[in-house]
Amino acid sequence: MMERFRAFFTKVISPVARLLLRLGVSPDAVTVVGTLGVCAGALVFFPQGKLLTGVLVITAFVFSDLLDGTMARLSGRTSKFGAFLDSTLDRIGDGAIFAGIALYFSGPGDSDLYTVLALVCLVMGAVTSYARARAESLGFQAKVGIAERADRLVAILVMTGFSRIFDLPVLLEIALWALAVASTVTVVQRIWVVRQQAYAEAGPTQP
Repeated sequence: MMERFRAFFTKVISPVARLLLRLGVSPDAVTVVGTLGVCAGALVFFPQGKLLTGVLVITAFVFSDLLDGTMARLSGRTSKFGAFLDSTLDRIGDGAIFAGIALYFSGPGDSDLYTVLALVCLVMGAVTSYARARAESLGFQAKVGIAERADRLVAILVMTGFSRIFDLPVLLEIALWALAVASTVTVVQRIWVVRQQAYAEAGPTQP
């Protein structure tokens, strides 16, 4: 979902990227600060029941995911380490968001069921990313599924925010159910796709 608007947001944040580069700020520093901001928004505010505040803080720092990439391209300082750092810290930020929601439901949200669902979303989201990375390391493609990272991120932040704005907790609950199912289906899809590629590569004599 966010990918569809990447070109627009890149154009908007390009002046900020140029300013930070003139100030001597590195793209990697922006990546680290953005992740710390996301983790703070999720793990400080969500467990206290301050869901809307947490969403606003997280959203502000999520844009660093576009900002650091724009800075790297503008400066010509793209690197394999930068790409690795960005992807690794993205996983940490995503995990913090669902961990914060799990802490909310284990505290003021008071629901064992939705605590478990938030943890399912956390685990399956991580496995979704791992399955693709592992497949690509083996020479296969696994960019399939109904729950890409950007879609999961937008869905959980929007529904969490709306659940507070409109005082409808059910919106967050629906989002967790949907993401738990979608993430699980995506993992199964990626396993199946890689299985097909692996068997095709091995030849018809393989089971």
